[in-house]
Amino acid sequence: MANRPRLFPGPDHPITITPTKGRVLVTLAGKVVADSRNSLTLQESTYPAVQYVPLADVDADVLVRTDTETYCAYKGDASYYSIDVDGTKAVDAVWEYREPREAVTEIKDHVAFYPDRVDSIEIRED
Repeated sequence: MANRPRLFPGPDHPITITPTKGRVLVTLAGKVVADSRNSLTLQESTYPAVQYVPLADVDADVLVRTDTETYCAYKGDASYYSIDVDGTKAVDAVWEYREPREAVTEIKDHVAFYPDRVDSIEIRED
């Protein structure tokens, strides 16, 4: 869609991406679905910080790509996965920007999890 707005981070809407200090563990139905020491923390404006985990550090066997897509004027087009752990399903619980905008290119090949659709997103300092 050519008519979608395209915005850039700045003083009125800052976006920072920094390496996460520690190990990020994401669980669903008692199973670790992501375990990474290479995650990124994305802080966008006044929103809560989001952990972006390398896709390589997510259990690919539990991810099911969906047709859901959303758009962020700052980051671009997002696509989604559901998680299926032994019959426990978390619908559209994971998102990624396959081709993120220039300002957030570091999150390419990373995914993020909705905290209310998984059991936990934990950052351990081990």
